[in-house]
Amino acid sequence: MTAAAEPARPTLAGDAGAEQDARAAADRLVVQLQAGWDQHDADVTDRLFASDLLWGSPFGATLQGSTELHEIHVRLKEEGTGGPASRFEVVQVLAPTPDVALAHIRRVALGADGEQVTPTADLRGPFSEMALYVLVRRDGDWWVAAGQNTPVRSKPD
Repeated sequence: MTAAAEPARPTLAGDAGAEQDARAAADRLVVQLQAGWDQHDADVTDRLFASDLLWGSPFGATLQGSTELHEIHVRLKEEGTGGPASRFEVVQVLAPTPDVALAHIRRVALGADGEQVTPTADLRGPFSEMALYVLVRRDGDWWVAAGQNTPVRSKPD
């Protein structure tokens, strides 16, 4: 296909109402994730996850289904993975359709002083991560349909 024959790239966002709904859904997810982290409770963390969600780990593993992911989250919370305290924040949201939201959500690891932990390559201690969540509205409720986590690491020298 020649460059002249390539179709124009679409802009997926544009419906202001859909964008507001998508942002509100991402904000609600952040509240849920924060509560689950603060309470060390995987049931709270995973409350908005669809039963057949797709998930990708930062290490290349994938799974389908909230049951398996929930078991992993229970274990990670018991182990204290990621550090003792974190702050979740919405970075950006896109609504390609009125019932789909794509959201980058950051988890910032915090030290005992409440300040952000400096990123390192060591994931055995506190670390921050960025996640891409796909939320789908079904019967008026927003559900996480997919997610992908990526640890935030220090930049190479």
